[in-house]
Amino acid sequence: MYFAFGSNLLKERLQLMNPSAVFYATGRLKDYKLDFGLWEKNVETAWHGGVATIESCPGEEVWGVVWTLSNENLSTLDSQEGVSYGKYSPLEVSIETDQGVMLCRTYQMNNFHACPPSPQYKQ
Repeated sequence: MYFAFGSNLLKERLQLMNPSAVFYATGRLKDYKLDFGLWEKNVETAWHGGVATIESCPGEEVWGVVWTLSNENLSTLDSQEGVSYGKYSPLEVSIETDQGVMLCRTYQMNNFHACPPSPQYKQ
């Protein structure tokens, strides 16, 4: 189970590298907030602005999508999230859904530096 927020809410984007991804449910991550930024202070990105991450924040919540994903796609998902470059780290979180609470993999940005969202997010 994978909890997505930001650009991986879009099925077509997620399935480019992870064809086994199938929508399961919408869900809520408690005590986190959604934020936008870069993983290094002055990094240039293809997004031309900040990308999504989550930050621990008691009392806040992040809504997203729970996808089922084959274990064979874990390495491609890690690659897509830049884990080997230190951009994001995998994180195990409890997500509340209509089907109950489930343990999911998600990602949190390392070395976070806040900046405005990219034009793609604003659209």
